[in-house]
Amino acid sequence: MRRFWKEATVAAVDGGWQVALDGRGVKTQGGNLQVVPAKALAEALAAEWAAQGDPINPAQLVLRDLADFAIDVVAPDRPAALETLLRYAETDTLCYRADPDDALHARQQELWEPLLAAAEARWDIRFHRISGVLHQPLPAPTLARLCRALDAENDFTLSALTTMASLAASLVVALTALQDGADANALWTAAELEEDWQAELWGKDYEAEERRARRFAAFRAAMGFAGLVRG
Repeated sequence: MRRFWKEATVAAVDGGWQVALDGRGVKTQGGNLQVVPAKALAEALAAEWAAQGDPINPAQLVLRDLADFAIDVVAPDRPAALETLLRYAETDTLCYRADPDDALHARQQELWEPLLAAAEARWDIRFHRISGVLHQPLPAPTLARLCRALDAENDFTLSALTTMASLAASLVVALTALQDGADANALWTAAELEEDWQAELWGKDYEAEERRARRFAAFRAAMGFAGLVRG
């Protein structure tokens, strides 16, 4: 698609803020008005549009896609969005450890246990730690408490959480990314622990490193998006 605008601006509208391209309000890919809840987010969206060349590169409109997902997918069916996120809690990678006598287990304890313990303290919940891959259901009170915590977030934060939880295979990592002072690099190192372990054992693969970098960029963008939303 060719670039069809000269100027991207931000304006206050009913319900929040909207980007305008040469004075025309942006719509989502689903055809809805793209109105966001924070001016800082709208300004970041405008900057994203302004940075486009000719032709435009849709892959670089990362914040646009996150905002569109919130409006087109999350808002029409919040229960489905919550259900999707809770599935990442039920299979959270931080809960599934190597056998205690395996060297990998010590690394998992070092990087994963502080995150899991902090989440348990934050929401007064309990996760099972499991050696192996056999699934063990979470306690019902834990799922209920996590559901309430997620339901307290707005659609845009849920959009960011969906991306982060998917990339990290962990709702705990995604929720931790919302906390003040959260370290994106440390969280991604925890999320990629097992792949990094394999790379240490067998050597790094160029394609795997490229994939890791792309996934981290997406995680970091979603984390930044959530920060702009929460302001």
